[in-house]
Amino acid sequence: MSTPRRSPLSRLLDHFARHRPIVIRASVCSILNKVFDLAPPALIGAAVDTVVRQDGSLLASLGVVDPATQLTVLAVLTVIVWGLESVFEYAFAVMWRNLAQTVQHELRLETWAQVLKLDSDWLGARGRGDTMSVLNDDINQLERFLDGGANELLQVTTTAVVVGGVFLAVSPGVAIWAIAPVPFILIGSFLFQSRIAPRYARVRQEVGRMNALLSNALSGMPVIRSFTGEAREVARLRNASERYRRANRSAIRMSAAFSPLIRMVIVVGFTATLLVGGWMTLDGAMAVGTYSVLVFLTQRLLWPLTRLGQTFDLYQRAMASTERVLDVLHTPIQITDGPERLPVENIRGDVHFDKVVFAYPGRETTLHGVDILAKAGTTVAVVGSTGSGKTTLVRLLLRLHEAPRGQGAVRIDGTDIRDVALGDLRRAVAVVSQQTFLFPGSVFENIAYGRPGASREEVIRAAKLSEAHGFVKALPQGYDTRIGEDGHTLSGGQRQRLSLARAVLKDAPILVLDEATSAVDNETEAAIQRSMGRITAGRTTLVIAHRLSTVRHADTIIVLEQGQVVERGDHEALLAAEGAYARLWSVQTGEGPVVDAVGAAR
Repeated sequence: MSTPRRSPLSRLLDHFARHRPIVIRASVCSILNKVFDLAPPALIGAAVDTVVRQDGSLLASLGVVDPATQLTVLAVLTVIVWGLESVFEYAFAVMWRNLAQTVQHELRLETWAQVLKLDSDWLGARGRGDTMSVLNDDINQLERFLDGGANELLQVTTTAVVVGGVFLAVSPGVAIWAIAPVPFILIGSFLFQSRIAPRYARVRQEVGRMNALLSNALSGMPVIRSFTGEAREVARLRNASERYRRANRSAIRMSAAFSPLIRMVIVVGFTATLLVGGWMTLDGAMAVGTYSVLVFLTQRLLWPLTRLGQTFDLYQRAMASTERVLDVLHTPIQITDGPERLPVENIRGDVHFDKVVFAYPGRETTLHGVDILAKAGTTVAVVGSTGSGKTTLVRLLLRLHEAPRGQGAVRIDGTDIRDVALGDLRRAVAVVSQQTFLFPGSVFENIAYGRPGASREEVIRAAKLSEAHGFVKALPQGYDTRIGEDGHTLSGGQRQRLSLARAVLKDAPILVLDEATSAVDNETEAAIQRSMGRITAGRTTLVIAHRLSTVRHADTIIVLEQGQVVERGDHEALLAAEGAYARLWSVQTGEGPVVDAVGAAR
């Protein structure tokens, strides 16, 4: 039998148990503020009682006989009550708002740290836009509730308890009529919550989908413009936004109906109190001052309940968002630290893909028993057609994906990388990929990302090794030039050389070049090739390439076809074998028959 799913609120309270002391203090201040807020009607009733009954008033029975003195006492009490109400209002506002900001800050950092640990399959299935929606909009919804909604719920509850107690103590007969609407309001509120919750869950889903669409479109802006797809993208956003609007409309219709229905129930209780209490006062069964207090308190009890709809609306939005955030936080991490440490300074650099079998979730097997050994200090190239499994090797080496145990292993210096701490593993490998990624900072900051704390001289040396120093010097502020988001002010070749400089500065014992020159111009490729001898000296280099001209000087060349090693050897030996590599070489150099789109030689 499955365990019932816990409510988002209970999960949230457990998650932030460390903040319970401040929650308790803020709650106490909210309650005390409401208690003192309810005191003025009692003081007004006492004032009416003094004026009407004078020496027969309640205060007179307590020893303050003179009516003028009674009014003075009431004035002093009024100042004290209003002062305390203001003090506690300030206190709860500061505490709830600071708590809201703290929880928002901590939850966003925790969620982001969790996302960084989750595997690529999870992120691919979730999508960047939906993940961004969780990190921003969903966490902000929770902050809005803590900022005001929590206090509102506490004060409504306090009002019901205090006013109900006063009514029962003063006039049980009138109390029945005043309190009669409350059960209906509470039942209606619970029904409202159960009906509105799935509607807001749908709203949050549609927000995530819309954000995913926008994130993807922003990433693909050059493609959209080159295919004149602006109108199509507007149409796609219109459809997504319309689904979001319809989801909100469904929630709004129910939310808007709550307050008017509750108001009609409240009118019954207020009118009954007015009439029954008035009749009792006319008959002499109730003092005028007491009647005044009950009328005022009835209004204080019932009218705030009309805001329950707005408060529950805020609450349900927050809980729908909380559910999404906590689901991310509690997603099991599939790729975890191994028990062994592997300090960078102790790594020789042997890399062995030992009979690796691997398939992406829900797809056919990508690698079929791949066995590749790169000895320390050597350069090994892996070539093959698109989809042959070349980039998958890089992902497995970094443990972005992981082959199940029993289906081969990736080893560094003989140690299965699944048994190595992730930080040690990834510090040992520097990667330059085809798709460059730069941060919206300066050139210096982007290169120094490879080794935080590196000196300016070390950064410049890495830039020189990667043939980037020349163009960097020509920039308006040199190494301090800010390059915009993802380096949009630079050319593709310049971005690639900065990525290479970043990897060089990292100075890892294992360097991976994953199609690093496939998307650059001939000049950039030539510049990178000139520096390769200096960059790869003394380290193991794994080159994933499509252009065979970039790997002809590798110590060993591995040819992959459909996830299997079909050839291995150096450039000359593979050409002499007249196999798959020789055919690829002849096609790329124009020394053999060209194969057209349908596979016919001509």
